[in-house]
Amino acid sequence: MSTEHASTGRNPAGHGPADHASAGPAGFTRRALLGTAGAGLLVGAGAGVAGAVAYDRPDRSGRAAAGPGGALGAARVPFRGEHQAGITDPPQARVQLAAFDLAEGVGRDGLRTLLQRWTKAADRLTAGEPSEEFDNQVALDAGPCSLTVTVGFGATLFDKAGLADRRPPGLAPLPAFPGDALDPARGDGDLFVQIGADDALVAVHALRVLQRLAAGTAALRWQSAGFARTPGAAAQPVTGRNLMGQIDGTNNPRPDEDGFAAKVFCAAGGDQPAWLAGGSYLVFRRIRMLLDNWEALPVDRQERVIGRRKSDGAPLGAPAGAGERSPVDLAAQGPDGTLAIPADAHIRVAAPAANGGAAMLRRGFSYHDGLLPDGSPDAGLLFLAFQNDPGKGFTPVQRKLSRGDGLSRFLRHEASGLYALPPGAPPGGYLGRQLLEG
Repeated sequence: MSTEHASTGRNPAGHGPADHASAGPAGFTRRALLGTAGAGLLVGAGAGVAGAVAYDRPDRSGRAAAGPGGALGAARVPFRGEHQAGITDPPQARVQLAAFDLAEGVGRDGLRTLLQRWTKAADRLTAGEPSEEFDNQVALDAGPCSLTVTVGFGATLFDKAGLADRRPPGLAPLPAFPGDALDPARGDGDLFVQIGADDALVAVHALRVLQRLAAGTAALRWQSAGFARTPGAAAQPVTGRNLMGQIDGTNNPRPDEDGFAAKVFCAAGGDQPAWLAGGSYLVFRRIRMLLDNWEALPVDRQERVIGRRKSDGAPLGAPAGAGERSPVDLAAQGPDGTLAIPADAHIRVAAPAANGGAAMLRRGFSYHDGLLPDGSPDAGLLFLAFQNDPGKGFTPVQRKLSRGDGLSRFLRHEASGLYALPPGAPPGGYLGRQLLEG
Protein backbone atom coordinates (compact mmCIF):
# COMPACT_ATOMS: atom_id res chain seq x y z
CA MET A 1 0.00 0.00 0.00
CA SER A 2 1.48 3.37 -0.98
CA THR A 3 1.59 6.39 1.28
CA GLU A 4 -1.21 7.83 -0.79
CA HIS A 5 -3.42 5.28 0.97
CA ALA A 6 -2.26 6.30 4.42
CA SER A 7 -5.40 8.26 5.16
CA THR A 8 -7.51 7.27 8.13
CA GLY A 9 -10.41 7.23 5.70
CA ARG A 10 -12.40 9.60 7.95
CA ASN A 11 -14.30 12.65 6.85
CA PRO A 12 -14.33 15.09 9.73
CA ALA A 13 -16.83 17.44 8.19
CA GLY A 14 -20.19 17.71 9.82
CA HIS A 15 -19.23 16.16 13.12
CA GLY A 16 -19.02 19.27 15.28
CA PRO A 17 -16.15 21.55 16.19
CA ALA A 18 -13.97 18.80 17.56
CA ASP A 19 -13.80 17.14 14.15
CA HIS A 20 -12.78 20.10 12.05
CA ALA A 21 -9.08 19.65 11.42
CA SER A 22 -6.96 20.55 8.44
CA ALA A 23 -5.63 17.71 6.37
CA GLY A 24 -1.97 16.79 6.57
CA PRO A 25 0.28 14.76 4.29
CA ALA A 26 -1.22 11.74 2.61
CA GLY A 27 -4.72 12.79 3.63
CA PHE A 28 -4.24 12.47 7.39
CA THR A 29 -6.12 14.94 9.52
CA ARG A 30 -4.19 17.32 11.71
CA ARG A 31 -5.55 15.37 14.66
CA ALA A 32 -3.96 12.15 13.41
CA LEU A 33 -0.70 13.74 12.35
CA LEU A 34 -0.01 15.68 15.52
CA GLY A 35 -1.46 13.16 17.89
CA THR A 36 0.03 10.03 16.46
CA ALA A 37 3.40 11.68 16.08
CA GLY A 38 3.80 11.38 19.82
CA ALA A 39 1.86 8.20 20.34
CA GLY A 40 4.84 5.88 20.40
CA LEU A 41 6.01 3.75 23.24
CA LEU A 42 9.46 2.58 24.00
CA VAL A 43 9.58 -0.94 22.67
CA GLY A 44 10.29 -2.66 25.94
CA ALA A 45 11.85 -5.95 26.64
CA GLY A 46 9.52 -7.83 24.72
CA ALA A 47 7.72 -4.98 23.24
CA GLY A 48 7.15 -1.97 25.23
CA VAL A 49 7.20 0.17 28.26
CA ALA A 50 4.14 2.19 29.19
CA GLY A 51 3.20 5.08 27.04
CA ALA A 52 1.53 8.40 27.18
CA VAL A 53 1.55 10.71 24.18
CA ALA A 54 2.23 14.30 23.30
CA TYR A 55 -1.21 15.87 22.97
CA ASP A 56 -0.39 18.56 20.46
CA ARG A 57 -3.95 18.91 19.25
CA PRO A 58 -6.17 22.00 19.30
CA ASP A 59 -9.28 19.80 19.03
CA ARG A 60 -8.64 17.99 22.34
CA SER A 61 -5.90 19.17 24.67
CA GLY A 62 -5.83 22.83 23.79
CA ARG A 63 -9.55 23.40 24.12
CA ALA A 64 -9.88 21.11 27.10
CA ALA A 65 -7.31 23.17 28.95
CA ALA A 66 -9.15 26.41 28.19
CA GLY A 67 -11.69 25.83 30.94
CA PRO A 68 -15.32 24.71 31.37
CA GLY A 69 -17.66 24.32 28.45
CA GLY A 70 -17.54 20.65 27.59
CA ALA A 71 -14.75 20.84 24.98
CA LEU A 72 -13.19 17.59 26.15
CA GLY A 73 -16.50 15.75 26.16
CA ALA A 74 -17.51 17.15 22.77
CA ALA A 75 -14.51 15.73 20.93
CA ARG A 76 -15.66 13.07 18.48
CA VAL A 77 -13.77 10.47 16.46
CA PRO A 78 -15.91 9.24 13.52
CA PHE A 79 -16.56 5.51 13.72
CA ARG A 80 -16.83 4.74 10.01
CA GLY A 81 -14.00 5.02 7.53
CA GLU A 82 -11.45 3.16 5.45
CA HIS A 83 -9.64 1.99 8.59
CA GLN A 84 -11.02 1.38 12.05
CA ALA A 85 -10.78 4.20 14.55
CA GLY A 86 -8.48 3.64 17.51
CA ILE A 87 -5.41 2.74 15.44
CA THR A 88 -3.87 6.00 14.23
CA ASP A 89 -5.87 8.11 16.68
CA PRO A 90 -3.91 9.25 19.76
CA PRO A 91 -4.50 7.16 22.88
CA GLN A 92 -7.30 8.57 24.98
CA ALA A 93 -7.16 9.08 28.73
CA ARG A 94 -8.88 5.76 29.49
CA VAL A 95 -9.14 2.38 27.81
CA GLN A 96 -11.08 -0.83 28.29
CA LEU A 97 -9.60 -3.89 26.61
CA ALA A 98 -11.60 -7.10 26.46
CA ALA A 99 -11.81 -10.41 24.64
CA PHE A 100 -14.84 -12.61 24.06
CA ASP A 101 -15.25 -16.27 23.18
CA LEU A 102 -18.09 -17.41 20.94
CA ALA A 103 -20.69 -19.72 22.46
CA GLU A 104 -20.85 -23.25 21.15
CA GLY A 105 -22.79 -23.60 17.91
CA VAL A 106 -22.98 -19.86 17.13
CA GLY A 107 -21.38 -20.27 13.71
CA ARG A 108 -21.09 -17.82 10.87
CA ASP A 109 -24.64 -16.49 10.97
CA GLY A 110 -24.51 -15.81 14.67
CA LEU A 111 -21.19 -14.01 14.30
CA ARG A 112 -22.63 -11.87 11.51
CA THR A 113 -25.59 -10.85 13.65
CA LEU A 114 -23.31 -9.95 16.56
CA LEU A 115 -20.99 -7.82 14.43
CA GLN A 116 -23.96 -6.03 12.90
CA ARG A 117 -25.29 -5.21 16.36
CA TRP A 118 -21.91 -4.10 17.64
CA THR A 119 -21.40 -1.88 14.59
CA LYS A 120 -24.76 -0.18 15.02
CA ALA A 121 -24.19 0.41 18.72
CA ALA A 122 -20.61 1.68 18.26
CA ASP A 123 -21.72 4.06 15.51
CA ARG A 124 -24.23 5.65 17.89
CA LEU A 125 -22.07 5.66 20.99
CA THR A 126 -19.08 7.27 19.28
CA ALA A 127 -21.41 10.04 18.09
CA GLY A 128 -22.48 10.69 21.68
CA GLU A 129 -25.90 9.15 21.15
CA PRO A 130 -27.46 6.56 23.48
CA SER A 131 -27.42 2.97 22.39
CA GLU A 132 -30.79 1.72 21.27
CA GLU A 133 -30.42 -1.37 23.45
CA PHE A 134 -29.09 -1.99 26.94
CA ASP A 135 -28.34 1.66 27.67
CA ASN A 136 -27.81 1.86 31.42
CA GLN A 137 -27.58 5.69 31.33
CA VAL A 138 -24.17 5.67 32.99
CA ALA A 139 -22.90 8.07 30.29
CA LEU A 140 -26.19 9.87 29.73
CA ASP A 141 -24.87 13.35 30.51
CA ALA A 142 -21.51 12.96 28.76
CA GLY A 143 -20.49 13.72 25.20
CA PRO A 144 -18.62 11.27 22.97
CA CYS A 145 -15.32 12.08 24.74
CA SER A 146 -13.26 10.87 21.73
CA LEU A 147 -14.75 7.38 22.12
CA THR A 148 -13.37 4.75 19.73
CA VAL A 149 -14.37 1.10 19.39
CA THR A 150 -11.90 -1.19 17.61
CA VAL A 151 -12.66 -4.87 16.95
CA GLY A 152 -10.29 -7.73 16.12
CA PHE A 153 -10.54 -11.45 15.33
CA GLY A 154 -8.47 -14.10 17.09
CA ALA A 155 -7.20 -17.21 15.32
CA THR A 156 -9.71 -19.46 17.11
CA LEU A 157 -12.66 -17.51 15.74
CA PHE A 158 -12.23 -18.85 12.23
CA ASP A 159 -12.71 -22.51 13.11
CA LYS A 160 -15.69 -21.80 15.34
CA ALA A 161 -17.41 -19.69 12.69
CA GLY A 162 -16.72 -22.09 9.81
CA LEU A 163 -14.20 -19.72 8.25
CA ALA A 164 -11.00 -21.74 8.60
CA ASP A 165 -10.16 -21.29 4.93
CA ARG A 166 -10.17 -17.52 5.41
CA ARG A 167 -7.88 -17.34 8.40
CA PRO A 168 -4.94 -15.08 7.43
CA PRO A 169 -1.43 -16.50 7.73
CA GLY A 170 -0.44 -13.60 9.93
CA LEU A 171 -2.49 -15.17 12.75
CA ALA A 172 -0.04 -18.03 13.12
CA PRO A 173 0.70 -18.37 16.86
CA LEU A 174 3.40 -16.13 18.25
CA PRO A 175 6.50 -18.08 19.32
CA ALA A 176 7.43 -18.49 22.96
CA PHE A 177 9.92 -15.84 24.05
CA PRO A 178 12.52 -16.13 26.82
CA GLY A 179 11.12 -14.84 30.08
CA ASP A 180 7.45 -15.14 29.13
CA ALA A 181 5.15 -15.94 32.05
CA LEU A 182 1.86 -15.91 30.18
CA ASP A 183 -1.53 -16.60 31.74
CA PRO A 184 -3.81 -17.98 28.98
CA ALA A 185 -6.90 -16.88 30.89
CA ARG A 186 -5.89 -13.23 30.46
CA GLY A 187 -5.01 -13.38 26.77
CA ASP A 188 -6.12 -14.63 23.34
CA GLY A 189 -9.87 -14.95 22.67
CA ASP A 190 -12.11 -15.20 19.62
CA LEU A 191 -13.04 -11.50 19.51
CA PHE A 192 -11.00 -8.56 20.80
CA VAL A 193 -12.34 -5.09 21.62
CA GLN A 194 -10.37 -1.92 22.34
CA ILE A 195 -12.55 0.87 23.73
CA GLY A 196 -10.87 4.22 24.30
CA ALA A 197 -12.36 7.45 25.67
CA ASP A 198 -11.30 10.54 27.55
CA ASP A 199 -13.82 9.72 30.28
CA ALA A 200 -13.77 6.46 32.23
CA LEU A 201 -17.56 6.19 32.49
CA VAL A 202 -17.94 6.58 28.72
CA ALA A 203 -15.49 3.74 28.09
CA VAL A 204 -17.00 1.43 30.72
CA HIS A 205 -20.51 2.15 29.47
CA ALA A 206 -19.56 1.26 25.89
CA LEU A 207 -18.03 -2.03 27.00
CA ARG A 208 -21.11 -2.87 29.03
CA VAL A 209 -23.34 -2.22 26.02
CA LEU A 210 -21.26 -4.51 23.79
CA GLN A 211 -21.22 -7.18 26.49
CA ARG A 212 -25.00 -7.09 26.84
CA LEU A 213 -25.44 -7.22 23.06
CA ALA A 214 -23.23 -10.33 22.97
CA ALA A 215 -25.22 -12.21 25.63
CA GLY A 216 -25.96 -15.74 24.42
CA THR A 217 -23.56 -15.34 21.47
CA ALA A 218 -20.20 -14.56 23.06
CA ALA A 219 -19.00 -14.48 26.67
CA LEU A 220 -16.38 -12.20 28.18
CA ARG A 221 -13.04 -14.03 28.44
CA TRP A 222 -10.88 -11.30 30.02
CA GLN A 223 -10.94 -7.57 30.63
CA SER A 224 -8.27 -4.97 31.49
CA ALA A 225 -8.54 -1.24 32.20
CA GLY A 226 -5.79 1.27 31.48
CA PHE A 227 -5.02 4.96 31.44
CA ALA A 228 -2.86 7.59 29.79
CA ARG A 229 -2.44 11.31 30.35
CA THR A 230 -5.70 13.26 30.26
CA PRO A 231 -5.76 15.92 27.52
CA GLY A 232 -5.17 19.33 29.08
CA ALA A 233 -3.43 17.93 32.17
CA ALA A 234 -0.20 19.69 31.17
CA ALA A 235 0.08 23.42 30.65
CA GLN A 236 1.53 22.82 27.19
CA PRO A 237 1.82 19.81 24.89
CA VAL A 238 4.46 17.43 26.21
CA THR A 239 5.33 13.81 25.70
CA GLY A 240 3.99 11.82 28.62
CA ARG A 241 5.87 9.61 31.06
CA ASN A 242 5.32 5.95 31.83
CA LEU A 243 5.09 4.37 35.27
CA MET A 244 8.88 4.14 35.35
CA GLY A 245 9.00 7.93 35.14
CA GLN A 246 10.62 7.87 31.71
CA ILE A 247 9.53 10.22 28.92
CA ASP A 248 7.88 7.76 26.58
CA GLY A 249 6.75 8.19 23.02
CA THR A 250 9.71 9.67 21.21
CA ASN A 251 10.18 7.06 18.49
CA ASN A 252 7.19 5.69 16.63
CA PRO A 253 6.29 5.51 12.94
CA ARG A 254 4.77 8.84 11.88
CA PRO A 255 1.95 9.25 9.35
CA ASP A 256 3.99 11.78 7.41
CA GLU A 257 6.84 9.32 6.87
CA ASP A 258 7.27 7.43 3.63
CA GLY A 259 5.94 3.91 3.94
CA PHE A 260 3.89 4.55 7.09
CA ALA A 261 0.72 2.92 5.74
CA ALA A 262 2.64 -0.12 4.47
CA LYS A 263 4.00 -0.72 7.97
CA VAL A 264 0.60 -0.52 9.68
CA PHE A 265 -2.14 -1.54 7.25
CA CYS A 266 -2.60 -4.61 5.09
CA ALA A 267 -2.94 -4.50 1.32
CA ALA A 268 -4.54 -7.08 -0.92
CA GLY A 269 -2.16 -9.45 -2.64
CA GLY A 270 0.62 -11.74 -1.61
CA ASP A 271 -0.20 -13.71 1.51
CA GLN A 272 -2.85 -11.27 2.69
CA PRO A 273 -6.48 -12.24 2.03
CA ALA A 274 -8.59 -9.70 0.17
CA TRP A 275 -10.98 -9.24 3.10
CA LEU A 276 -8.15 -7.85 5.27
CA ALA A 277 -7.16 -5.04 2.88
CA GLY A 278 -7.30 -1.82 4.88
CA GLY A 279 -7.12 -3.74 8.13
CA SER A 280 -4.20 -4.48 10.41
CA TYR A 281 -2.75 -6.99 12.86
CA LEU A 282 -2.67 -6.22 16.55
CA VAL A 283 -0.34 -7.73 19.14
CA PHE A 284 -1.47 -7.27 22.75
CA ARG A 285 0.84 -7.85 25.70
CA ARG A 286 0.15 -7.24 29.38
CA ILE A 287 3.57 -6.29 30.73
CA ARG A 288 4.09 -5.91 34.46
CA MET A 289 6.83 -3.54 35.53
CA LEU A 290 8.92 -4.53 38.50
CA LEU A 291 8.61 -1.04 39.92
CA ASP A 292 10.12 -1.77 43.33
CA ASN A 293 13.30 -3.03 41.67
CA TRP A 294 13.35 -0.20 39.14
CA GLU A 295 12.84 2.54 41.71
CA ALA A 296 15.73 1.16 43.78
CA LEU A 297 18.14 2.08 40.96
CA PRO A 298 19.82 5.49 41.00
CA VAL A 299 18.65 7.76 38.22
CA ASP A 300 21.92 7.47 36.32
CA ARG A 301 21.57 3.67 36.28
CA GLN A 302 17.99 3.96 35.03
CA GLU A 303 19.20 6.23 32.26
CA ARG A 304 21.82 3.72 31.16
CA VAL A 305 19.23 0.95 31.04
CA ILE A 306 17.06 3.02 28.71
CA GLY A 307 19.74 5.01 26.89
CA ARG A 308 18.07 8.38 27.49
CA ARG A 309 18.20 11.10 30.10
CA LYS A 310 15.27 10.88 32.46
CA SER A 311 14.86 14.64 32.80
CA ASP A 312 14.23 15.51 29.16
CA GLY A 313 14.34 12.24 27.20
CA ALA A 314 17.44 13.20 25.22
CA PRO A 315 19.69 10.29 24.18
CA LEU A 316 22.77 9.78 26.30
CA GLY A 317 25.75 11.55 24.81
CA ALA A 318 23.64 14.42 23.46
CA PRO A 319 24.60 17.94 24.59
CA ALA A 320 22.67 19.75 27.30
CA GLY A 321 19.39 21.13 26.01
CA ALA A 322 19.31 18.70 23.08
CA GLY A 323 15.81 17.37 23.79
CA GLU A 324 14.15 14.01 23.28
CA ARG A 325 13.99 14.24 19.49
CA SER A 326 17.71 14.73 19.06
CA PRO A 327 19.19 12.10 16.73
CA VAL A 328 20.50 9.05 18.52
CA ASP A 329 24.25 8.64 18.02
CA LEU A 330 24.93 4.99 18.79
CA ALA A 331 28.65 5.54 18.29
CA ALA A 332 28.89 8.38 20.81
CA GLN A 333 31.45 7.85 23.58
CA GLY A 334 31.64 9.13 27.11
CA PRO A 335 34.67 10.87 28.67
CA ASP A 336 36.16 7.49 29.58
CA GLY A 337 35.97 6.25 26.00
CA THR A 338 33.12 3.78 26.61
CA LEU A 339 29.85 3.87 24.69
CA ALA A 340 27.59 6.66 25.92
CA ILE A 341 24.63 4.41 25.16
CA PRO A 342 25.46 0.98 26.63
CA ALA A 343 25.47 -2.10 24.45
CA ASP A 344 22.34 -3.47 26.13
CA ALA A 345 20.50 -0.12 26.41
CA HIS A 346 16.90 -0.31 25.37
CA ILE A 347 17.07 2.25 22.57
CA ARG A 348 20.10 0.53 21.04
CA VAL A 349 18.60 -2.96 21.03
CA ALA A 350 15.17 -1.73 19.93
CA ALA A 351 16.38 0.51 17.11
CA PRO A 352 14.84 -0.40 13.72
CA ALA A 353 18.33 -0.37 12.24
CA ALA A 354 19.22 -3.19 14.62
CA ASN A 355 16.13 -5.19 13.66
CA GLY A 356 16.14 -5.19 9.89
CA GLY A 357 13.90 -2.13 9.77
CA ALA A 358 11.07 -3.87 11.62
CA ALA A 359 8.54 -1.34 12.86
CA MET A 360 5.14 -1.20 14.55
CA LEU A 361 2.71 1.57 15.46
CA ARG A 362 2.71 1.31 19.23
CA ARG A 363 -0.25 2.52 21.24
CA GLY A 364 -0.30 1.64 24.90
CA PHE A 365 -1.81 2.42 28.27
CA SER A 366 -0.57 2.13 31.83
CA TYR A 367 -2.40 0.03 34.38
CA HIS A 368 -2.27 -0.24 38.17
CA ASP A 369 -4.38 -2.97 39.74
CA GLY A 370 -3.27 -2.79 43.35
CA LEU A 371 -0.82 -5.13 45.04
CA LEU A 372 0.21 -8.73 44.46
CA PRO A 373 0.35 -11.22 47.35
CA ASP A 374 4.04 -10.42 47.88
CA GLY A 375 3.23 -6.73 48.29
CA SER A 376 4.68 -5.59 44.98
CA PRO A 377 2.64 -3.40 42.62
CA ASP A 378 0.52 -5.12 39.99
CA ALA A 379 1.22 -2.34 37.53
CA GLY A 380 2.71 -1.81 34.12
CA LEU A 381 1.69 -1.52 30.49
CA LEU A 382 -1.17 -2.70 28.34
CA PHE A 383 0.90 -2.80 25.17
CA LEU A 384 -0.77 -2.59 21.75
CA ALA A 385 1.18 -2.78 18.50
CA PHE A 386 -0.42 -2.42 15.07
CA GLN A 387 1.38 -3.72 11.98
CA ASN A 388 0.82 -5.28 8.60
CA ASP A 389 2.69 -8.50 9.42
CA PRO A 390 3.53 -9.68 12.97
CA GLY A 391 6.14 -12.07 11.57
CA LYS A 392 8.12 -9.11 10.24
CA GLY A 393 7.26 -6.62 12.97
CA PHE A 394 6.63 -7.74 16.51
CA THR A 395 8.18 -11.21 16.45
CA PRO A 396 11.76 -10.39 15.35
CA VAL A 397 11.91 -7.31 17.57
CA GLN A 398 10.57 -9.17 20.59
CA ARG A 399 12.92 -12.07 20.02
CA LYS A 400 15.94 -9.77 20.07
CA LEU A 401 14.72 -7.68 22.99
CA SER A 402 13.95 -10.68 25.17
CA ARG A 403 17.56 -11.86 24.79
CA GLY A 404 19.59 -8.67 24.77
CA ASP A 405 17.71 -5.75 26.31
CA GLY A 406 18.82 -4.64 29.77
CA LEU A 407 15.28 -3.45 30.44
CA SER A 408 14.02 -7.04 30.39
CA ARG A 409 15.26 -7.47 33.97
CA PHE A 410 12.53 -5.09 35.10
CA LEU A 411 9.57 -6.46 33.10
CA ARG A 412 7.35 -9.54 33.09
CA HIS A 413 5.14 -10.42 30.12
CA GLU A 414 2.05 -11.95 31.72
CA ALA A 415 -0.57 -12.09 28.94
CA SER A 416 -0.59 -12.06 25.17
CA GLY A 417 -2.96 -11.91 22.23
CA LEU A 418 -2.80 -11.69 18.44
CA TYR A 419 -5.73 -10.44 16.38
CA ALA A 420 -6.59 -9.53 12.79
CA LEU A 421 -8.45 -6.22 12.61
CA PRO A 422 -10.78 -5.91 9.62
CA PRO A 423 -10.96 -2.62 7.74
CA GLY A 424 -13.37 0.06 8.87
CA ALA A 425 -17.09 -0.12 8.23
CA PRO A 426 -18.32 2.07 5.37
CA PRO A 427 -21.72 3.80 5.54
CA GLY A 428 -24.41 1.14 5.53
CA GLY A 429 -21.93 -1.67 6.18
CA TYR A 430 -20.71 -3.45 9.29
CA LEU A 431 -17.36 -4.52 10.69
CA GLY A 432 -16.22 -7.81 9.21
CA ARG A 433 -18.57 -7.79 6.26
CA GLN A 434 -15.71 -8.40 3.83
CA LEU A 435 -14.80 -11.56 5.73
CA LEU A 436 -18.32 -12.92 6.16
CA GLU A 437 -19.81 -12.00 2.81
CA GLY A 438 -16.79 -11.58 0.54
